[in-house]
Amino acid sequence: MNEHHDHATIHEARERPADQSSHGGHGDHDGQRGHEGHAVDEAHAGHAGHAGHAERFQRLFWFMLVLAVPVVACSPMFAMLLGYEVPGWALWVSPALGTVMYLWGGAPFLSGAVGEIRDRKPGMMLLIGLAITVAFLASWGASLGLLDHELDFWWELALLVVIMLLGHWVEMRSLAQTTSALDSLAALLPDAAERVEGDEVVTVAPDELRVGDLVVVRPGGRVPADGRIVSGSASMDESMLTGESRAVRRGEGERVVAGTVATDSGLRVEISAIGGDTALAGIQRLVEQAQSSTSRAQRLADRAAALLFWFALGSAVVTATVWTLVGRPDEGVVRTITVLVIACPHALGLAIPLVVSIATERAARAGILVKDRLALESMRVVDAVLFDKTGTLTVGSPAVTAVAPAEGNDPDELLALAAAAESDSEHPLARAIVQAAAERRLAVPASSGFSSSPAVGVRAEVGGRLVQVGGPFLLEQEDVRELPVAEAWREEGAIILHVLVDGGAAGALRLADEIRPESRAAIDELHRRGVRVVMITGDAEAVAASVSSELGIDRFFAGVRPEDKASKVEELQSEGRRVAMVGDGVNDAPALARADVGIAIGAGTDVAIASAGVILASDDPRGVVSVIDLSTASYRKMRQNLWWAAGYNLVSVPLAAGVLAPVGFVLPMSVGAVLMSLSTVVVALNAQLLRRLDLRPVERSAEGE
Repeated sequence: MNEHHDHATIHEARERPADQSSHGGHGDHDGQRGHEGHAVDEAHAGHAGHAGHAERFQRLFWFMLVLAVPVVACSPMFAMLLGYEVPGWALWVSPALGTVMYLWGGAPFLSGAVGEIRDRKPGMMLLIGLAITVAFLASWGASLGLLDHELDFWWELALLVVIMLLGHWVEMRSLAQTTSALDSLAALLPDAAERVEGDEVVTVAPDELRVGDLVVVRPGGRVPADGRIVSGSASMDESMLTGESRAVRRGEGERVVAGTVATDSGLRVEISAIGGDTALAGIQRLVEQAQSSTSRAQRLADRAAALLFWFALGSAVVTATVWTLVGRPDEGVVRTITVLVIACPHALGLAIPLVVSIATERAARAGILVKDRLALESMRVVDAVLFDKTGTLTVGSPAVTAVAPAEGNDPDELLALAAAAESDSEHPLARAIVQAAAERRLAVPASSGFSSSPAVGVRAEVGGRLVQVGGPFLLEQEDVRELPVAEAWREEGAIILHVLVDGGAAGALRLADEIRPESRAAIDELHRRGVRVVMITGDAEAVAASVSSELGIDRFFAGVRPEDKASKVEELQSEGRRVAMVGDGVNDAPALARADVGIAIGAGTDVAIASAGVILASDDPRGVVSVIDLSTASYRKMRQNLWWAAGYNLVSVPLAAGVLAPVGFVLPMSVGAVLMSLSTVVVALNAQLLRRLDLRPVERSAEGE
């Protein structure tokens, strides 16, 4: 294409991210780690461990529950509480089966305790292991007559093991549920692909495809790998990747990604990326990275769990000492064990990671990819959002925004003639004119004799008339005066093309970088949340002022060179603002990295994504509002869980130690175990409420609390 209209810089189409660094998955209580993911079907392998652990704890829980029934029923202490007597032949049932429960049912906690001792990181598992071990040894001492019979804790030991297994089953099941987005992404790939081989179409597995292969995607079928459409057009359902429910029309030359659905027509696609290089695999790695990263809140919870261990250990020592000094050492053992059970930081350890994991999954379902958990946490305090204009608030390609016919001419006829003259051109401005005529459903006449002239414009014969379309050099060459409206358009920074018919000015077309229809809604939503909106662009002052005025932007920076964008972020930060930068290009990367939160919008570039903490899979800027809503809601859940878990321990430990014994209240060990596990269940259920958060761009709601 050689013709050059007077036009602004047009961004080229961008590919989706192909590859990001791999990383480990979550850790579990046995010290195992998830594996690194390289392809879509491997990326969630580490997360599958949570489901496996959930099944293991489920099976173990039911086995131990069956064994616990005779252990409790044959426990002399339990029989005494209910007023019946255990037969002589059954007295050894509790010690025998209780030992099995301790060694088998308690094995996960005992091995976890050993690991914490080895790592010198005391926490939840050490407390559980210590509690059941003390109960086990005391019970055997009572059964053998070495200790007082009141220290027969077999039934408490059985209940403790069962309740702990139940709590861990709930935890592992909850963590396994947070990976459902990854499983859903993996399930997007079809089981088979139809590859074109000569004149035949052969069915192959998607992992057999190679770059350059041509595949057939039938109506209703899924794209097996990333590629470019070489034949056909279809409305593509990209909702799982972008969160956008509306189908997007894709035609020849446009890119499609693995897992998307051709809803109404068939396509032929040339494969450009396979396996771990596809956008789908990249998205899974981003989700994994977010779920395995450590946030500020998580570090706080880890420190709190470690402090709670020493708090519990100190409380246990004080409890044993005080009860011994008052002459009741046996009661001191009971109280000490109860303190160790009550103080278990199970709920505290679950409070933060479960909320963040659910938030990450919820975000992924809405097309928000959280690469850095700290970025998600920080969004709730952002008070200024800096948008790059081109490709973010605007489409990044020109569109006809006004048609001004000369006196005596019809605007639709003028646009149709211009489209006819431009129909053979591949220039972005020409495509914009043809597209505008198509959107108005105009009948575009045939043209002939097309030619173009660099920096001048195009000419063609249309219905026996000479039609020319071009910028100021065309007017100068033909010695034609521009229309009066051109001056006002020029002040607004618009691109102006005149249409000449048989040498005379028939009218003018105003073209500009098209503003995304969602941009105004996004800015309005940000204003409602008290966030200041700032725009940055390399375009001229007039262009920036026009876009800013139309969208209601609070402030803008115009004529900014790419290397100076980061300094504008610093300028806002020097004013005391917490800044989120939203951009999509290579030249946005320094600013994205400098901002308090970097958000890469749309497909973006690899460099921009590497510099951002949050990636929006779609081009919809309203996703920024969704990130703020998610950040606020997840922080609220974290705070609620931390208060519940920590507050519960601060109140219950003194009760377990027997601080109210002088007034006749002593917290039973079994009740302590029930309350501890209940605390865990409450924290898990509270975190699950985050799934109800509505992150849809339209009719968004932050309810669900």
